[in-house]
Amino acid sequence: MNIKIVNKDLQATEAIKDYISKKSERLVKYFGEEFDVTATIKTEGGLQVAEMEVKTPTDRFRAVTAHRDLYASIDKDIDILEGQVRKMKTKKDQQNMTESIRNKEMAREVEGNEVEGEIIKTLYYDIKPMLPEDAKLKLEEKVQDRFLTFINVETGKVNVIYRLKDNKNYGLVEPEA
Repeated sequence: MNIKIVNKDLQATEAIKDYISKKSERLVKYFGEEFDVTATIKTEGGLQVAEMEVKTPTDRFRAVTAHRDLYASIDKDIDILEGQVRKMKTKKDQQNMTESIRNKEMAREVEGNEVEGEIIKTLYYDIKPMLPEDAKLKLEEKVQDRFLTFINVETGKVNVIYRLKDNKNYGLVEPEA
């Protein structure tokens, strides 16, 4: 854990530095020792403002509070940061749980059925008339999709545009005659 304190209009005493360090240790249980804390302290009007930012290799969290007492402002920032971290961790845990349940269900389906060469999943979607260039633009918007089926306005036939493995170029499937 690295702590950096930035002073603006307010000098950080050793007591304040120790307090920020002690309070930041509450975040160790979430990240281990792999995070950086940047605390900016300043005065605005009659209030003491503490702005704290926590950076990890994968995430960034930020809290800003103002109070007459700088220590209260620091406490509130740590509470806000801890809440943000807990919310993110809970969200990731739920996503991981959902993904593992899906993987288990798919494994059961594959093990239980032992079907080969059969259509086991069907997707339905709208086919809209458009030009191939418009279809390419639409496919560029949807980064997660590998292909797009559409009705070619020029020929009136169903075409498929797909993203090539290099993720830079596209292929077009057109029926003959």
